[in-house]
Amino acid sequence: MSIRYEAELSCTPSVLWAIVGAPGRSDWVPGVTACQMDGDVRRMTMAGAGEVAEKIHRVHDEEMCIDYAVIELRPPLRSHRASIRLEGIVSGTRLVWTTEVDPIAVEPFIRKAMEAAVLQLRKMVE
Repeated sequence: MSIRYEAELSCTPSVLWAIVGAPGRSDWVPGVTACQMDGDVRRMTMAGAGEVAEKIHRVHDEEMCIDYAVIELRPPLRSHRASIRLEGIVSGTRLVWTTEVDPIAVEPFIRKAMEAAVLQLRKMVE
């Protein structure tokens, strides 16, 4: 199942990239109570979900794009791979967040988490 979430934020791409392009930052993800980087693996403790480990596959500063995947899966999640890309627009920045998840049953939970994270980002930068 593919989820695509887009949002426009009224800040420059560089301001937003300083947050989402830093894998060790978790202050913009609601429910995260702890976050540690171990090489290219980000380990987060999340209220209601426990510990989540994500492999950071790519952080590209010039393209303002980060790709990552959950590597320690808890049922019912079988797979999760995502990317966040920022684009400069006249009014600020367009954030494009795509996530591939399996099974489809987790889509509402993942979409709600994406929406909450973007809302938190909006509060931080606007």
